[in-house]
Amino acid sequence: MKKQSLYLLVSVLVPLCILVVAGAQENMTAVDNSVFGKPERTRAVFRHESHNEKANIDACNECHHVVKDGKALENESSEDKRCVDCHGFTDSGRTPSLRKAFHLNCKGCHEKSGKGPVMCGECHLKGDR
Repeated sequence: MKKQSLYLLVSVLVPLCILVVAGAQENMTAVDNSVFGKPERTRAVFRHESHNEKANIDACNECHHVVKDGKALENESSEDKRCVDCHGFTDSGRTPSLRKAFHLNCKGCHEKSGKGPVMCGECHLKGDR
């Protein structure tokens, strides 16, 4: 009886956890900087859903890229992973560090499009931890 209850509990909790994680980015309001230990700046404000609506971004892989042999794979997305899963705290060969990757991806797109914040204090707002 206890095994059946455990299996039932797991069969309910696992899908629920998956749904929570999958929907987490839609509700995202800031980039998680907790992996940095003692970050130098506040976390970057980033309202995932409204950003993508404003920027007309439909494909997740525009930001959540997968790179193989130095080239982004067109129909692949890394949205199910954390950035730190591929980007370490220092550059590794052609893979930029986590901090550099954030800046290249976000700030680089803003500079290329001529829209969006590019200065430190425009993303890393004072008083927001």
